[in-house]
Amino acid sequence: MNFEFSEDQRAIAEMAGSLMSDYCTDDRLREWDVAGQPYMQGLWTACVETGLQALAIPEAAGGSGLGMTELMLLLEAQGRALGQVPLWRHQLAAATLAQFGGAELAPWAEQAASASALLSLSLDGLSSAHGIELQAQPDADGWRLDGRVAAVALAEQSAAALVVAQLEGQPRLVLLDLSHAGITTVPGVMTHGEALADLQVQGVTLGACQVLPQAALAWLEARAIAALAALQLGVSAEQIQRTVAYVSEREQFDRRIGSFQAVQMSMADAHVALEALRGALWQLCYRLDAGLAAPSEALATAWLACEAGHRIGHVAQHVHGGIGVDLTYPIHRFLYWSRALSSALGGSAASLERLGDWLSDNDTLGWKYDLEEHQAL
Repeated sequence: MNFEFSEDQRAIAEMAGSLMSDYCTDDRLREWDVAGQPYMQGLWTACVETGLQALAIPEAAGGSGLGMTELMLLLEAQGRALGQVPLWRHQLAAATLAQFGGAELAPWAEQAASASALLSLSLDGLSSAHGIELQAQPDADGWRLDGRVAAVALAEQSAAALVVAQLEGQPRLVLLDLSHAGITTVPGVMTHGEALADLQVQGVTLGACQVLPQAALAWLEARAIAALAALQLGVSAEQIQRTVAYVSEREQFDRRIGSFQAVQMSMADAHVALEALRGALWQLCYRLDAGLAAPSEALATAWLACEAGHRIGHVAQHVHGGIGVDLTYPIHRFLYWSRALSSALGGSAASLERLGDWLSDNDTLGWKYDLEEHQAL
């Protein structure tokens, strides 16, 4: 097996890492905290200039046509730098429309590739305690939508969004033109600074083409999990790196606290959690890029991302002591991001429950049954 990235993949990772780290200095992040901007427009402009906003959008729609592995490398760099730009939602919404939307929705993907329109998406209804609050009823012209979609990222800045609606008893992806008069927004901000809004939908009529096939939801959900996990991988990796640097310098009782056994064991546990997430994420991206089914791999990755974010976040805050809660010191931002990413993934308990349900329905899988890897349907 060859676990090395290709030369092109390494070039993407290096370019993304350089761009993100150069822009997202601690001073600039402090300035952005109080600027009241929905996202970092300067960084987004740089992403557009370098083509990073269209990395995973198919070539037929004007994108680069690359896969989840390349997008993972970009998002890991974004997570390390805490770059507040809508890279994954924009690209995966466009890629889904290009894959399943047909000729009628192709212009949306093309506008996303050229960055002339910003796209968003929300799958929160799949894991929300309230369930799917957006209901679709048959209408003479297609479907009538009524209900609510909570916390759609950059809803007020986006031209359209892919959201989940309940349609004939089944969850389906639908495309909402956010300029429709029947959609009102209630704006808010996540704790890590991302702008969002609740969508109140009343009497919005959709054409048949705006309701995507059933297969689109599973296709998008696995990729959304990979994207969120890649961001968490970057956030946690930088969190550990900064914490190691801190405990290597901070002294207590005339000793560096990094020499204390309890601190060393806590940091070792954090590193193990990080590498477990990395291995699961790489496998998930490999399977997605190879066209292999990955339902259990996606759920396992979601659980590991939530667990790693929680464990590493707490260890980092704990060993930083009182300085970790000082908002002028940067480490708290990583904890905020981890909380937001875990929320977007649905939380570790929900992911583990779904994985358990999947395993109970697929109890003849594994080496002892001599099944090939690609037979995990």
